[in-house]
Amino acid sequence: MAAPAVSLPRPSKTESYVDNKRKEDIRHANIVAARAIADAVRTSLGPKGMDKMISTASGEVIITNDGATILNKMEVLQPAAKMLVELSKSQDSAAGDGTTTVVVIAGSLLKQCLSLMAHGIHPTVISDSLHKTAIKAVDVLTAMAVPVELSDRESLIKSASTSLNSKVVSQYSTLLAPLAVDSVLSVVDPAKPDLVDLRDIKIVKKLGSTVDDTMLVKGLVFDKKVSHAAGGPTRMENAKIAVIQFQISPPKTDIEQSIVVSDYTQMDRILKEERNYILGMIKKIKATGCNVLLIQKSILRDAVTDLSLHYLAKAKILVIKDVERDDIEFITKTLNCLPIANIEHFRSEKLGFAELVEEASMGDGKIVKITGIKDMGRTATVLVRGSNQLVIDEAERSLHDALCVVRCLVNKRYLIAGGGAPEIELSRQLGAWAKVLHGMEGYCVRSFAEALEVVPYTLAENAGLNPITIVTELRNRHAQGEINTGINVRKGQITNILEENVVQPLLVSTSAITLATECVRMILKIDDIVTVR
Repeated sequence: MAAPAVSLPRPSKTESYVDNKRKEDIRHANIVAARAIADAVRTSLGPKGMDKMISTASGEVIITNDGATILNKMEVLQPAAKMLVELSKSQDSAAGDGTTTVVVIAGSLLKQCLSLMAHGIHPTVISDSLHKTAIKAVDVLTAMAVPVELSDRESLIKSASTSLNSKVVSQYSTLLAPLAVDSVLSVVDPAKPDLVDLRDIKIVKKLGSTVDDTMLVKGLVFDKKVSHAAGGPTRMENAKIAVIQFQISPPKTDIEQSIVVSDYTQMDRILKEERNYILGMIKKIKATGCNVLLIQKSILRDAVTDLSLHYLAKAKILVIKDVERDDIEFITKTLNCLPIANIEHFRSEKLGFAELVEEASMGDGKIVKITGIKDMGRTATVLVRGSNQLVIDEAERSLHDALCVVRCLVNKRYLIAGGGAPEIELSRQLGAWAKVLHGMEGYCVRSFAEALEVVPYTLAENAGLNPITIVTELRNRHAQGEINTGINVRKGQITNILEENVVQPLLVSTSAITLATECVRMILKIDDIVTVR
């Protein structure tokens, strides 16, 4: 048996002995775990990045390129690694795009922190200089940015298609990018010009056909069919639409109880009352001139019965039932009408008006379209098509990223070059700034400047180019003052990226840098993990 290793106290003037080994070990373990996560998504960065196939416990398969989605679905147990998952989530909510970039940058910064700590620099010093670096980096990026106007539709489309180019559906970017731009611009409220709520853009997924048939619908689309139970109308022009939240069916008793009917006359009376009750409701509905009913799903009892559907069909009212509760707000906003919670409140001023409500066949199912809405609210509906569920889901995620990019530009109207150009420029300027600083700070800043080169390096690596030659050549070009030079992955060489129309919103880059540094500083500050049982 080996003799137990005895750690001898270090001779110092004051005999105090502090065991720092464990703290270093924990830091080391945290950083290694977080870097493992970063390396997992590193290969999916950029237009030539690979996709990941995620197989969940329930047997569901997801194919995606979106950093946030990949990390979300991962089963991460190590607490520090979980912080990187949270990091990509916060980038997703702040900017929407750049979820892979932010994790890759954080992983690279952590790698540099390891080597700095190996040189004996205290984590607090590293953390403080990291904070200063982040502030300086944001200034450098803002100085590089090009202002853009919302009326300049071309620039918006360029940035949206840059976001789509790294996705699985990149070949459809010419179709999806203008679609994303138009849908965001149609929901921007002139009263609050820099706020866009993406909940105003509804994405309806329908299987069948290809992504080419994805379209923006001015109006509403329901992934349901009109209820045909009693041969009611399936097409209605000059529609007056009511959104109702009550049930058109005979009332039930409040408590579970059974009513014993002893003879036929009583039974007839019950049925007659039911009929009269329903007829009375439908007469009130018809009196307002309403001819299209959207009925909310009901939990307590059936929203409509066969009998009420029969009477509604006789009254020539088109019925769409089982409208989800979450959609009611979107529908009423679009139709510019009010939801009606009780038959007594059914008035014509609460109705919405549209030129046409019709049922259309799509693939294997049917959808209902409402078009030509009068005084339509600021909403948009995108109908996404695809040959299989995986493609549709990925198209939806990619579209969401493109919408977020346009939203970023609405919030902060600046564009910046893509293709690794801003990172190399940051690396160069921070390197120059490090020479001015004194002591440990300059040393730390220099290594963080090196860390930022991971983005162009990874882009080149994923595209199958020689990363070292590419990055060296990039540095050389930037040193000569060509700020917007980046890696052109399609041609496999270095070109001016702005001329190639590879652009991204400033907000994506700045939030990536600030969030990554914040996360790294947090991981650095942790020196012990205490498990509480």
